[in-house]
Amino acid sequence: MTRVAVVGAGAFGQNHCRIVHESERAELAAIVDTNQERAAELAARYNTTGLSDARELAGRADAAIVAVPTTLHADVGCGLLDAGLDVLVEKPIAASLEEADRLIEAAGRRGRILQAGHVERFNPAVLELERRLTLPLFFEIHRMNQFSARSLDVDVVLDLMIHDVDLVLGLASAEPVEIRAAGISILSQKVDIANVRLAFANGCVANLTASRISTDSVRKLRLFQPHQYLSLDYARRDLAVFSVGENQKIGFEQARIEKAEPLKLQFDAFLDAIATRNPPKSSGPAARRTLAAALAILDKIKEHSRVVSQTLIAGWKP
Repeated sequence: MTRVAVVGAGAFGQNHCRIVHESERAELAAIVDTNQERAAELAARYNTTGLSDARELAGRADAAIVAVPTTLHADVGCGLLDAGLDVLVEKPIAASLEEADRLIEAAGRRGRILQAGHVERFNPAVLELERRLTLPLFFEIHRMNQFSARSLDVDVVLDLMIHDVDLVLGLASAEPVEIRAAGISILSQKVDIANVRLAFANGCVANLTASRISTDSVRKLRLFQPHQYLSLDYARRDLAVFSVGENQKIGFEQARIEKAEPLKLQFDAFLDAIATRNPPKSSGPAARRTLAAALAILDKIKEHSRVVSQTLIAGWKP
């Protein structure tokens, strides 16, 4: 049984603690948080050890899940990898490409598993979509959340849209050759709503919209490929398939989807990678590519914002 520690006892960390505790393949070895009281309280709930410093995990755990703020991913993750632990780090993998490289290098140097927590890859509806994938030509994706004070320290691209960027890169099996993006700040100092167009060398195009100031919660992906349209609802975990058959007849199928929690499937994949020593589905290099695309999107948003500002200044008449 694999001894797994959870580093970070916030909202995400608490979910990871539950998943590890419920697993028949792992033991929740420890819970680490700089807030000692919170670590102790959560540790008591799951009958495990509460710690305040991740450096204390050496010898206590075989692997760790890192659910601390993104700015700390590299320091905490590299420390754990250097101590000989396999690591699953929450998305995004790091705050910068340089920090992502540090994690990847540490994992390679120590021969450790490094997996990023892009949990939508393990959504059962997404897994079924992957099985039906032929040649994706057009994506239309909306991820709209109601306002929450959580994660206002990062832009909506790194908070929400990165899920869909990761999936598009994976499904298209390529990196974009052109990025167009626009975004604005409404309720925070960061970008709260963004629209992005990704174009790929083979002609595939993806339109993505993400917002954290919506009145409704919407998480949908629409994919068009030759003779087929697939409509996926992330939240409901369902997939509708429309296919064009002989004589241009349109067939409809409601795909049968396995009932499973994505976070559990993600953890099982992490345990599989630990057991087999094979690279995980959401590996360090894959997560780095996703981060690179997300950061490029933010750069394009900044360019657009400068153009808008110049336009406002030029056209402003007091």
